Amino acid sequence: MSEEAVFDEGRKIIHIDMDAFFAAVEQRDHPEWRGKPLAVGGGGPRGVVAAASYEARKFGVRSAMNGRVAQELCPQLIFANARFERYKEISKKIRSIFLEYTSLVEPLSLDEAYLDVSEYPSATLVAQEIRAKINEQTGLTASAGISINKFLAKIASDWNKPNGQKTLPPNEVLPFLEQLDVKKFHGIGKKTKLKMYHLGIYTGKDLKLKSLDFLKEHFGKAGAYYYTVVRGIHNSPVKPQRVPKSLGIERTFTSNLSSEIFLEEKIKELSEGLERRLQKSSLAGKTITLKIKYSDFTIQTRSKTGSLYLSSKEILYEQAKALLYQNKLENSVRLIGISMSNLNTLKPKSLPLKNKNLNPQLSLPF
Repeated sequence: MSEEAVFDEGRKIIHIDMDAFFAAVEQRDHPEWRGKPLAVGGGGPRGVVAAASYEARKFGVRSAMNGRVAQELCPQLIFANARFERYKEISKKIRSIFLEYTSLVEPLSLDEAYLDVSEYPSATLVAQEIRAKINEQTGLTASAGISINKFLAKIASDWNKPNGQKTLPPNEVLPFLEQLDVKKFHGIGKKTKLKMYHLGIYTGKDLKLKSLDFLKEHFGKAGAYYYTVVRGIHNSPVKPQRVPKSLGIERTFTSNLSSEIFLEEKIKELSEGLERRLQKSSLAGKTITLKIKYSDFTIQTRSKTGSLYLSSKEILYEQAKALLYQNKLENSVRLIGISMSNLNTLKPKSLPLKNKNLNPQLSLPF
C-alpha cells in the first residue's frame, strides 16, 4: 500500500479562526480605534496583553506580552479593557452560523472551531460561504483552513491570514508537509523546534526520514504523533459539545439548618441562580428536583414533572418550595440544591448535502 493511500481521504474538515477576535470586536464597537494599534488588556505595570490588533502586531505586540513591554514597542498603542461577555455574545452568534451547516462543530475557544462537513460536495465553498456570512452578520473577518483532518486544517487556516483561506486536498497533502518547516507543525513548540533543528530535522521531509523508534527515543510519546502527522494521518474526530441532560445548582451551608423557613430563603436564591444558568444555555425543563443532604450525610431527592417547560425564577421557586414541604425534614440540613431535567434540547436536525445558496458546478473543489 502506498503512503498516499494510508490517510483518510473521505473526511472534509474546516478550521475557522477569527482574525484578532477580541481586538477586532473592540475596533468594530469603537470606530475611532479602527486602523490603529490596539491591545485588549495589558494596561498598568502588571497588565498582560490578551489580544492585539494586526496594526499592533506590526510593532511586535503579541498576546501574553507584558503591557509595559508592549507600550515600549508601540508608544501609540491603545489599551482597551477586556469585555468577555461581549466576546461570548458574538461568539454565540458565530457558532449559530456554523450550526446552519453541520451539527459536527467542535469549539476550541471563543474564536475558533473545527467543523466536519464531509457530507458536502465542496468544503472549500462551504468555508467561503461561512466566512461571508460571519462578515455580513458581525462585521468581523475569519480565516479558514480546509483539509482531510483537524491537524492539516489548523495549519492551513494560518496560511492566508487575515481574511483568507487555504485548501489542502488529498493529492497535495504529502508534498505540502514535506516542504513545511517543522516549526509550523501544530504541537511543535519553541523547545521542540530547537531540539529538532539540533537533530538535523528542519522540514517535514527531514522528519519523515526518521524512524518511529528514533522519534520515540528522542521525543517520547510525542514521537509517534510526529511520525503519523507528517504522513498526513490524524484520525481525531470532530467532537461536538455534549448536550446536558440536566442543569442544577446547590449550596453547602456553613452551619446546618433545621427550619423550612430558613431553607425557603436559600431556595429562592438558588432559583435565581438556576434561572441565570438556564437562560445562558437557552434551556428550560419539565422536571424539577430538590436535593437535600442532611447533617448525617444522607441524601434525599424529591422530584416533580409537569407538562410545560420551566425556566423562570418565580416558578422554579414555587415548585421547589412545594417539594420542600412535601415531607417533613428528617434531620438538620447541610446542603440543598435544585435542578432541572427533561430539558428542551433537540437532536441535531438532518442537514442537506448542499446548502441552497451554494452554486452547483460540474466539477467542485475539495
